[in-house]
Amino acid sequence: MGRTMKLTVTAQISLDGVMQGPGAPVPGFLEGGGFDRDGWAHFDDDAAAAMDEIFRRADAFLFGRRTYEVFANSWGSWPDPGGSPIWTALHTKPKYVASTNLAAPEWADTHVIGGDLLAGVRELKARPERELQVHASAALFQQLMADGLVDEMTLFTFPVVVGQGKRLFPEAGDQHQLELTESRRSSTGIAIQTYRPAHLVA
Repeated sequence: MGRTMKLTVTAQISLDGVMQGPGAPVPGFLEGGGFDRDGWAHFDDDAAAAMDEIFRRADAFLFGRRTYEVFANSWGSWPDPGGSPIWTALHTKPKYVASTNLAAPEWADTHVIGGDLLAGVRELKARPERELQVHASAALFQQLMADGLVDEMTLFTFPVVVGQGKRLFPEAGDQHQLELTESRRSSTGIAIQTYRPAHLVA
């Protein structure tokens, strides 16, 4: 059997586990839950280079609806800045959105998975490509993790306590044993760590 696509998750989190609103506010998009502390993640050159490398590996993207809207109204609306691996990947690779109410998305090469999400993800993973990437999308991540569909996750942990907002991991949920497969620290103390579910580690 040939190699199939790996599902990877990348998230920016604070020391207290918050993943909501790491970047600057997106015009026209309000964060849920009264969150008003956007922009707490400050990338240095090391972290930016690590994120660029992740996007270079992407063959396709999978988003939750809210995260897709944030990306579509930021990266999707910006002109090509030239030389950005993130912009290039997002504008040249297919994007899949888990949603039951998103109709006729305007961002090119966007496909909606509106039926059986898990079946749709398994179908994508069966393709002979490298990476299906999930960025942010906490609720989607939690569902995929609970169903054993996550092959690898990379967390950018910033040295800040946000104090409010959505957490990447729910307060109550299944227990998961993970193995740390790579760890490094940027010049300003951002921890960049990659984990795999223990049963997938050779």
